Amino acid sequence: MAPASPGRLKRRAEFLRVAAKGRKAPVHGLVLQALTRDDGEPARVGFTVTKKVGNAVVRNRTRRRLKEAARLLLQAEPISGADIVIIGRDSTRKRDFLDLQDDLRRALRKTGISHAG
Repeated sequence: MAPASPGRLKRRAEFLRVAAKGRKAPVHGLVLQALTRDDGEPARVGFTVTKKVGNAVVRNRTRRRLKEAARLLLQAEPISGADIVIIGRDSTRKRDFLDLQDDLRRALRKTGISHAG
């Protein structure tokens, strides 16, 4: 049986709850906020990029890069029992993709969500 794919955080209240109660890990290419849950369900992930990053085209491109990095990482190293918010920075769009994946991996370790090397 294939591992369950991560769910999505969509509502503003979910994002605010993770921001208020979760742990924050700023790294070069992104900021990650994570909040553990008491269930064994697959991680739920939300993405946001502020208007400081650029216009809608630039923000959407940045968000797509973050989504793909998260998809590949969570496919290889599934995480359960957590809500994760990934915030794009201006440096996200210029960051080499492999470095962006490493940033995400490092941020997950900093928050204690992932213990993988």
